[in-house]
Amino acid sequence: MTTVVVVRKGNQVAIAADSQSTFGETRLGSTLDAQWNKIFEAHGGHFAISGSAAHDLVLQAALKKPKKLDFSSRPAIFESFRKLHVKLKDDFFLKTEEEDNDPYESSQMTVLLANPHGIYGIFSLREVYEYSRFWAIGSGADYALGAMHAHYDNPKMTAADIARIGVEAGCAFDVNSSLPMTSYTLELAKQ
Repeated sequence: MTTVVVVRKGNQVAIAADSQSTFGETRLGSTLDAQWNKIFEAHGGHFAISGSAAHDLVLQAALKKPKKLDFSSRPAIFESFRKLHVKLKDDFFLKTEEEDNDPYESSQMTVLLANPHGIYGIFSLREVYEYSRFWAIGSGADYALGAMHAHYDNPKMTAADIARIGVEAGCAFDVNSSLPMTSYTLELAKQ
């Protein structure tokens, strides 16, 4: 339960996230959570997760171990998460069961990534999407997507401005998201 967004505009990418964690009917806000930043840095980019709170530390630890991971393109990210899936099962005891008719084992997490190569979404069956403008995940995603869509073409707004608007919309309407937010901006690599 969260609102996480990524935005690509001009020569910049931005990632932003709210600060609330939710456990059933109980919410943990930033005033009580000493580690409320949902975005972490690894392999030259910024990652954020939607799903179980356990995924945060697990993915951070998993990304530290293998040094031969590549997050520079959609196929490279797919291959890296395919390798990580084995580590998640073997080293972190990931339970892969979701639906009986799923074609593949699930990683049980949804991840957004912003790095100098672009903005990406990685989903539970290791589907990888590269986004050309913006995307959002979490329970506040619908609100964030609408707000970012309404403001994206404003020439005065940067990637960071649009990301901020997306998270603010998620926090305004989703009971599982709240401010403050964290935001990071990166320059795109020259092609």
